[in-house]
Amino acid sequence: MSKILFVLTGADHWTLADGTTHPTGFWAEEAVVPYRALKAAGHEIVVATPGGVVPPVDRASLAAEVNGGQEKAGELARALEEMTELRTPVKLAEVDLDGFAAVFYPGGHGPMEDLAVDAESGRLLIETLDSGKPLAVVCHGPAALLAAIRPDGTNAFAGYRAAAFTNEEEVQGGLAGQAKWLLQDRLSEAGVDVRVSEPWAPHVVVDRNLVTGQNPASSAPVAEELLKLLG
Repeated sequence: MSKILFVLTGADHWTLADGTTHPTGFWAEEAVVPYRALKAAGHEIVVATPGGVVPPVDRASLAAEVNGGQEKAGELARALEEMTELRTPVKLAEVDLDGFAAVFYPGGHGPMEDLAVDAESGRLLIETLDSGKPLAVVCHGPAALLAAIRPDGTNAFAGYRAAAFTNEEEVQGGLAGQAKWLLQDRLSEAGVDVRVSEPWAPHVVVDRNLVTGQNPASSAPVAEELLKLLG
């Protein structure tokens, strides 16, 4: 059994271009599905957030319409309740990567608010990437990659192939016109080779020890690829 670090947003809102805030947090499916897959394989999960705050779930991710009906939405809510690790997160700044076999970042718009500019998260991402340990990131989670800046000013993930929530998905989701910036654009500007697939369909990219998924539907295949790398 190995320990896997789940790094979650601590933000319960996303600041829009006009200065108003959109309620958010982490996207439930993107945490629950990999959590269950990793636990079923015998791994231990530790949750870390900026400042050790309890990560807020995006309430929209528990709605019936995004979960194929009320029954599945209820199952997801119950699964979150079972994730007791969410209630006792460690401080991101105090994480020692040596104790972990892999690192995972779920999405939700929360990471666009905090992890995208969090230096401690950026440090951890660089350390994980350079260590060769598996690093899995899904949907809006790749916003965190923007903070992974090396001393020479370059992004540690420049030149890596990756999937992330796309401009088209943000448009279809209804928030693109209100956003300060779009994830696909910012990653591309940082030198990441963003590979785009059709909206809302599972799409996973593996490049060296980096596993990335485009959207919530990619959570399960991202977990599968992470488990393969863990051996």
